[in-house]
Amino acid sequence: MMDAERSAGRAPLLEVQNLVVEYSVGGRTIHAVSGVSLEVERGETLGLVGESGCGKSTLGRAVLQLRRPQSGRVLFDGQDLTAMQGEALRKMRRRVQLIFQDPIASLNPRRRIGDIIAEPLVIAGVKDQKRREQLVHEVLSAVGLDPQLVAGRLPHEFSGGQCQRICIARALVLNPEFIVCDEPVSALDVSIRAQILNLLEDMKARFGLTLLFIAHDLAVVKAVSDRVAVMYLGRLCEVGPSEQLFAHPAHPYTALLIEAIPVPDPDVRPAESVAVGEPPSPMAPPSGCRFRTRCPRADQRCSEEMPELREVGPQQFAACHHPLIGAG
Repeated sequence: MMDAERSAGRAPLLEVQNLVVEYSVGGRTIHAVSGVSLEVERGETLGLVGESGCGKSTLGRAVLQLRRPQSGRVLFDGQDLTAMQGEALRKMRRRVQLIFQDPIASLNPRRRIGDIIAEPLVIAGVKDQKRREQLVHEVLSAVGLDPQLVAGRLPHEFSGGQCQRICIARALVLNPEFIVCDEPVSALDVSIRAQILNLLEDMKARFGLTLLFIAHDLAVVKAVSDRVAVMYLGRLCEVGPSEQLFAHPAHPYTALLIEAIPVPDPDVRPAESVAVGEPPSPMAPPSGCRFRTRCPRADQRCSEEMPELREVGPQQFAACHHPLIGAG
């Protein structure tokens, strides 16, 4: 996949190469991310989806080096973030930012909104207070909040949707190029989600952003993503253009997730799941294909040989020995 993009003359803004992230808990190892490789093009929104606990958020944090990986590389604009330390990494982080999953918990309850948003500027060395105030007012206005009414107040005085707008403003204040959106609407009411998604789309166009959009809600991902990467138990199952992947899923797990999307029609019966059993523990993932213990298409080969991502359709890749489309 990387070679094909390079031959076409398109250098991705972000490249993740064979990333491995593990945790030690009680003397046992949790295999959170196991050899994941992906790319994000400039100006693109890549949706990253999967069940809770599959490693999505860990991958997003490892990309930003908030969690150091055990092995692998993260190349941002050609520079290896995993090899950076100290001041070099701090300077690079001005170009890459994170929107946290819980907007209220991610804001310091004792600090005023203006100070919270200005803090990245202070860390980045912007010493002119008037300049900091100007930038804070600009980003608050950009996300639809009145700086005069908001900057002097505390986080508990705002709703969840307003707090998420504040978090987006904080991520934008350094004028980054790349933002990891870690389930930015999962903690919000349904009526507020559309507003935040529209805001992210507007900010992407206005500031020329590239987004890694992490979510477990496929309907949300379909609405905002140019391409989608599906993750299961620490590994990628499928990567492809959004419309194509939703219309013709190649991996049985992707098909399962799409079937689970609720249809707002009382006359439509939910599809019966083709998967069996419960997800395995990340402390003891199955041999071969990690989805094989729940997959109706699994055979002996699936238990013995780990499938690698391969092209099964135009720009569509699946890690499956028996894909639903293309050659099996």
